[in-house]
Amino acid sequence: MGPPDPKQRFEKIYEAHYPDLLAYVRRRADSPDDAADALAETFTTAWRRMDDIPEGHDARLWLYGTARRVLANRRREETRQSALAVRLRAELTVWAENAVEDDPDGVRAAFRRLSPGDRELLSLVSWEGLSSEEVAKVLGCSRGAVRLRLHRARKRLARELTSAGYDMTRYGSRAVALAKGQL
Repeated sequence: MGPPDPKQRFEKIYEAHYPDLLAYVRRRADSPDDAADALAETFTTAWRRMDDIPEGHDARLWLYGTARRVLANRRREETRQSALAVRLRAELTVWAENAVEDDPDGVRAAFRRLSPGDRELLSLVSWEGLSSEEVAKVLGCSRGAVRLRLHRARKRLARELTSAGYDMTRYGSRAVALAKGQL
């Protein structure tokens, strides 16, 4: 008689210890969803490490130890995410304050008046530095469609800037022509 089938062994362990493990994680998790995630991750680990699970009563203790580590890892992850969110919020606050100072003529306001599609397209090209081909892949359309949409978005931005009293000559004759609809 050979070693037991891993699937059968897992099912036996799962059925025997699921209720105890569920109670364990529910008492320690912040929400039912967190408990479900921790329980699923515990049993996923058990499946991957079937050879490490001891026989008999010690299997239950091994599962408790695994669930404890899963919950601890989740708490650490939440702490890191919270710290990152706080740090990003502070950086974005400083950035937003500086952006207002750097934008005395209302360029950002004109940009915000554009449609979300125009803003995304202009942002991908100007801020992210993507080529027409790369933007086409991001947006899931042809390069020709991107070029046409980009041209129209630039025209709309130029018109917004002109209507806000922004001096387009500082960006050259092409910007002036776009604003006048000549291109």
